[in-house]
Amino acid sequence: MKRLKKISFSILVIITLIVLAAIIILPEKLDKKFNTVTLQAPYTVSTEAQQLYNSLDFVADMHCDALLWKRDLLKRNDFGSVDIPRMLEINMGLQVFTIVTKAPKNMNFDNNTGDTDQITIPYILQLRPISSWFNLTERALSQCKALHQFEEESKGKFRVIETSSDLQQFLSDKQKNKKITSGFLGIEGMHALSGKLENVDKLYDAGVRMMAPVHFFDNKLGGSAHGVSKEGLTDFGRQVIKKMQEKNMIVDVAHSSPKLLDDIFEISTKPIVSSHTGVQGTCETVRNLSDKHLKKIAASGGLISIAMFKPATCDSTVASSVKAIKYCIDLVGADYVALGSDFDGAIEIHTDVTGLPLYVEEMLKIGISVEDIKKVMGENVKRFMLKNLPK
Repeated sequence: MKRLKKISFSILVIITLIVLAAIIILPEKLDKKFNTVTLQAPYTVSTEAQQLYNSLDFVADMHCDALLWKRDLLKRNDFGSVDIPRMLEINMGLQVFTIVTKAPKNMNFDNNTGDTDQITIPYILQLRPISSWFNLTERALSQCKALHQFEEESKGKFRVIETSSDLQQFLSDKQKNKKITSGFLGIEGMHALSGKLENVDKLYDAGVRMMAPVHFFDNKLGGSAHGVSKEGLTDFGRQVIKKMQEKNMIVDVAHSSPKLLDDIFEISTKPIVSSHTGVQGTCETVRNLSDKHLKKIAASGGLISIAMFKPATCDSTVASSVKAIKYCIDLVGADYVALGSDFDGAIEIHTDVTGLPLYVEEMLKIGISVEDIKKVMGENVKRFMLKNLPK
């Protein structure tokens, strides 16, 4: 009997050690595996490009998924693409932090269902709140809470922007102190609502100000570009879009099927954004926007935010993203074009956040004007947010 107890105790100890090792090692290992960079820092640019970058009043990016990874964003990390020290180093004004709550196993660009989920196990290993392990709304709320926690612990260096007044105050303060930066919360895929309209209010109260109906699979709102049905808005989707716009929440059409895009434009009463996209005119994939939809976003007064990864730009270079930026400027004008990297989105990015001066250099190289470069690098986002965030 004693021998059996000893064996049982030994097995329990071994299992405990294995679990502890998994909790300590695996989350960072997965982060490093999935969030890679093509061109490694440090980055150098011409004197002209660096001087122009240094003169920018406001630098902004419309999409990153860093909150998914349970990384300490107050610490400068030697992996991944974004953290607050690197944002401060590069004088970032605003980074939009988008929340991923579910991703199918064996995810691809053409045909996914929502039957599986590869986020559950990492969420458990990261020791996220138990309530969030199997509840998508709670997963979103836990990431909202994390960003607000970074704000509290940043000693004034980082702020979460929720209203146009917040942004106006931040801009005023940044004129006096460049060593501050800010973030803004979005949702990538409104399966995070768990099928309940009232959860729009719950997420709004947690600080979310932008939401995309779909991500990599179809959900209760409609069809994803990467889903099975490729359908448009459902009745529930229409209810959600209407409620969002009543609350001045921004509708993000990234990952939407063409039919879903058409339905959103048909009922929308506010400007529409795509937080991270490529364009069919330079890279023909299901992921990217057609000229028709680019024109509709511009006509709404919205933003086309160009991504920084190969599946969106057809190459692993800064030049491929800038080519898409130039295409949009030529098609709809510079007032509607922005950056939408997809930093830390479980994909290889051209550069980390400190590589943003390379985009200025490339835009200068292909003849984009200084005025238009300033718009793309952040002025358009600043103007859009001041006008469209809740007062």
